[in-house]
This record gives sequence, structure tokens and C-alpha cells, in this order.
Amino acid sequence: MPSTGLHLGLSTLFIRKGLLSEERLSEAVALSRKNKQPLVSTLIATKVLSAREVAELCYEEYGTPLLDLNEFDITSIPEAFLNKKLIEKHKCLPLFKRGNRLYIGTSDPTNIAALEDFQFSAGLHAEAILVEDDKLSQALEKVLEEDISALDLDGIDEDSLSGIEITDTDKRQEDQASDASDDAPIVIYINKILTDAIRKGASDLHFEPYEKRYRIRFRIDGILHEVSEPPVNLSGRISARLKVMSKLDIAERRVPQDGRIKMKLSRSKSIDFRVSTLPTIWGEKIVMRILDSSSAQLGIEKLGYEEDQRALYEEMLAKPQGMILVTGPTGSGKTVSLYTGLNILNTQERNISTAEDPVEINLEGINQVHINLKAGLTFASALRSFLRQDPDVVMVGEIRDLETAEIAIKAAQTGHLVLSTLHTNSAAETLTRLINMGVPGYNIASSVNLIIAQRLARRLCTECRQPEDIPEHELFNLGFSQAQIDQGFTVYKPVGCDLCSGGYKGRVGIYEVMKMSDEIARTIMEGGNSLQIANQAKEQGMRDLRQSGLRKVIAGVTSIAEINRVTSF
Repeated sequence: MPSTGLHLGLSTLFIRKGLLSEERLSEAVALSRKNKQPLVSTLIATKVLSAREVAELCYEEYGTPLLDLNEFDITSIPEAFLNKKLIEKHKCLPLFKRGNRLYIGTSDPTNIAALEDFQFSAGLHAEAILVEDDKLSQALEKVLEEDISALDLDGIDEDSLSGIEITDTDKRQEDQASDASDDAPIVIYINKILTDAIRKGASDLHFEPYEKRYRIRFRIDGILHEVSEPPVNLSGRISARLKVMSKLDIAERRVPQDGRIKMKLSRSKSIDFRVSTLPTIWGEKIVMRILDSSSAQLGIEKLGYEEDQRALYEEMLAKPQGMILVTGPTGSGKTVSLYTGLNILNTQERNISTAEDPVEINLEGINQVHINLKAGLTFASALRSFLRQDPDVVMVGEIRDLETAEIAIKAAQTGHLVLSTLHTNSAAETLTRLINMGVPGYNIASSVNLIIAQRLARRLCTECRQPEDIPEHELFNLGFSQAQIDQGFTVYKPVGCDLCSGGYKGRVGIYEVMKMSDEIARTIMEGGNSLQIANQAKEQGMRDLRQSGLRKVIAGVTSIAEINRVTSF
């Protein structure tokens, strides 16, 4: 059981300094015992004291040296002193050795038991060094990420792999042999690639064999970057290792295969990879999609919706029936928008079912169905089954055909809230796509509540972005209104630094949110085209993707070049 840090000296100090009453201290002690965390952490978490206040108070009272952990390289800690059982038990971190002394980072210098345990374990005299509790927690989290920190990821260079040969006589036997040892260089190399991709925030990894070269690329913020070029003769070994990890048939190289890898980063966090293989003339191309469940837990306020757009989405999510459609090309963030909506709806009172192809992220409390076309489990058949299972909310991964569209619309008209996606370029085009599928206009007008078209634009790095001087007439030609220009704003451009990728870091959503109104319904019933529908929506105050993107430029979030890339004008 972790130490709760209930040390008399620190408790007495807080009372003596008038920072805590005995009653408040008793409450904090009880809470720290319940949560099995140090008293200092409890006081800071409940905002009774700040981490800096506690550290400075202890420094003044006990004279213990104070260290800023942000300025300390935790990778320099000798592996021999990283006793993880003691680290977890006492919430302390061995930092460095000087002579026969081991210095222990702690937010509670009165924790004598911790010093004694580390002293006995290391065979050295242990001394405390004061660190701020919040910074200590971050450092402990990094140290305890076992699967990453246990690998010497920076000690691998591609030249060291060139000595591995692969013959044509028995590739299968050679591939299987290469995976027999966990110490094989190819295993360590693949681990390095996967963990590098996670650290860099990649969404996809591409392993691509060619006649005279083999390249590995990461998709970061929507753009592919080449990150490694291992020897081409390792093509078979790399694909075999990835297929073994994905539980695929390594002997089958003639047809595509799909699998998954689950990578545990720490006790509380894991990452899934969706793996797809494709036979090419020079070997198997493998693409891996990183599925981070934390992206599905994002609050709607972090997605990039403007206040009025967000309010409209939340208003429609609160309705008991109808259809919400999210549209855009592949990789535009539709899944995250849908999952965010599902998380808002996911309460004990609702029965929620989803049909997905494939199920990318597992959501606790939601019944998720993986579409299996070979077995006859289609979106339409899954949707029919949902309607016999007393649903409140139904999510269909994609409306691809008339049958699925008709069942989804029927569900929306009979007391169910339906969420789904289509691959269209704008909100207005979504309505005409349904009409072209064969859905009657009156059914569309009576069932669709909201359509969201979206794109993802790269965020400017706030550390290196620089103002860009653009004449007013050019701003007007780019789509800014005269009122926006008259108010004045700063346009920034990307530069690039060590903290970002080409001047950008992360992505933000750009949205076109169209509510079904009586006027738009009338336009649909009269056979209006997408241009007429869009004009009607704009008269009612809808901003198209371009206008939403330019607002992000005004806010300094992204650049004009990026908005030009992701929106048409």
C-alpha cells in the first residue's frame, strides 16, 4: 500500500503556521487515507495549498535543499537506483548519487521511513531534496511508464541493422526465427518506431517496400513525414514482426489482412494500433492507425467549435429523436466529433448502440458492434437489430447505401436519436447526397436535425509563429469581411523550431454547422440543389468552412496558408 505521508512533523508545521485548522487537517488526513496518496498531494489536489507554497515552507523550516524538477533530466537517473516498488510506495524519486550519498526527491522532507527504505535498498546514505509535489507527480508518471522506459530506444541506429541478412531459400522459416528472441535487433527497432510515433503524436505509420529502398513515414498533424529508411533487405523481417504482433498469418503474403496491436504504456494507459497489410509488387505495405482512447474523451470545448456552433450541437444532442450527420473526407475528425457527442449522451438512463467498421475505440457503457461483411453483418442488418433492442441512441458508422439510409431515417422518425457520417464536402451537399441515394425529400426534411461538415487544420506553434504583413486589399480578396479588416487583427505565419513540425503543432477543427429549418426543409421539398440550400443556410446565419477557418486565422490559431490548404475558395 502506498505511503499516505501522514507525518507528525509536517502536520504540526501546517497548524503552527496557521495554514490549516485541526479540523481541516483531520479531513485531509482521512481523504489521503481513502485515496492512498500522500497528505501533501491531497492538500494540493483540494487546493488548500499550492505545491510551491508547501515546498518553500518546508525549505524555510527544515533547510532541505530545493530543486526545480523541470530543470532536471530524469533520464540521467541511474537504472540501478530505480526501485519501482519503493518509488510507488513512498512517492519519492532517487535523483543522483554523490560519493556514498543517494539524494531522494520528495515533497515531504519529514518522511524518514522513505529515506530509510531507499538507504537499505541502495546501500548508500539517503538524503532528501525538496521538490514541488506536482512536478514530482509528473516525473514519477514518466519513470513508471514501464514499457517505454525499459527499452533503450535511443541506442539503436539503422547501420547496426544492416548486418542482418535474409535469404530467399526459406523466408518463412527465417521470419519465424527472427521473432524467436525478444532481444533480436529487429524487435528493438520496431519497438523504437512505435514508441517514437506515439511521442511525436502521429496518427498513422506507413511501412513501404520498394525495389531499392524501404521507407517508414509518420502522418503527423495530417501530413506524412519520412522518419526512417532501414536496409531494403529487412523488408520481410519488418513485415513478419508486425504481423506476429498483430496476430496475423505470417505465411500469407498474397491477400490483405487486418489486425490489431495493444501496447501498454503504463498501468493506467495503453494505445491500440489498427494494422492493415497490402501485398505490393515489392513486398507487403503495412499501415498502422494509432487509436488513442483519450482522444474520444475530449470535452467538446477542446474540439474547436465556435460558441454558437457548440451550443447548436449540444442543443440537438439533447433532443429525444432525430438525426445528426457529421460529414467530411477521411481523416477530418468525424469519429472524434461523434464519440464526443456519445460521451455527452452516455448516462445510466440511456441505451446506446453503435455499428462501426471497424470499432476504433472502446467506450465504456456503450454497446459497440463491429461490422463483418463476410458474415453478413452489415450496417443495415445491425441497425435492424438495434431497433429490436429498446435503443435510445443509435450511431451508424457511415451511411453508404439506400437501405442503411432508410432504416436510419425510420429510426430517427420513431423516437430515436441517430448519429451517423457521410463522405461529402459540405453540409448542403449531404442533403442532396441522400436525395441522390433515393431517399424522399419529405423523409429527409422530417428526420434530419443537424448537419456538421468539418476539416482539421494544423495549429500554429505559439513558440515560433511570426506576424505576417498582408495588405488590406489582399485580406479582402482572401475572404475576410471589411468589418473584420477594420477591427484589425494580426495574421501569423509558420516558422519552425525544435518544439514543432514545420511551424505547426497539433490540429484544430473547423466546422460548418447547419440546422434544419422550415425554410431549408421547404427548399428540399421543392427539389432545390446544394447551392440553393447553402445560400438559404447562410441567410440564416450559418458560416461555411472558409469563414470558420478565417476566424481561426483572426484568433491566431492557424495560418492563411493552412486554411487555403484545407478549405476551397
